[in-house]
Amino acid sequence: MNNRISTPRVHTPGAEGESPSPLHEFAMAFTSSPRGARLARRLVSHRLDSWGHPYGGRVNETLTLIAAELAANAIRHGHVAGRDFHVRLTHGTAAVRVEVSDTRTERVPVLTDAEAPGDAESGRGLLIVAGLATRWGVTPRDGAPGKTVWAELRLA
Repeated sequence: MNNRISTPRVHTPGAEGESPSPLHEFAMAFTSSPRGARLARRLVSHRLDSWGHPYGGRVNETLTLIAAELAANAIRHGHVAGRDFHVRLTHGTAAVRVEVSDTRTERVPVLTDAEAPGDAESGRGLLIVAGLATRWGVTPRDGAPGKTVWAELRLA
């Protein structure tokens, strides 16, 4: 079942947000399925639109694509039967941040610039995230097993 969650703020060295108290925040749990990933992407886009970043605009399109890649990775590589993945979107004064958390601790993405083999059908999602985001990273989940993959987009 998809439901809203409250996510505690976690201090992670090197992953500080632009504002200690964001202007806007949205957090929700989604079923670890393609339907859950699709809903997460749509709700991120909708929330950004309601926060003043219209559909079709740079911020909305970029963060929606980043959220889609991170959600797809969460259901493909972070899936644990019976466990949801969580999305958190925060809007500060200088940047917007999207975080996707799953419960697989042992499957941490590798921070690399290496391209996937030319004929591979997958393996490019984090390269897309790295190319679009101002910065991104991976941190352990606080208070639960798993990891959080986050990306920030600086506002122009």
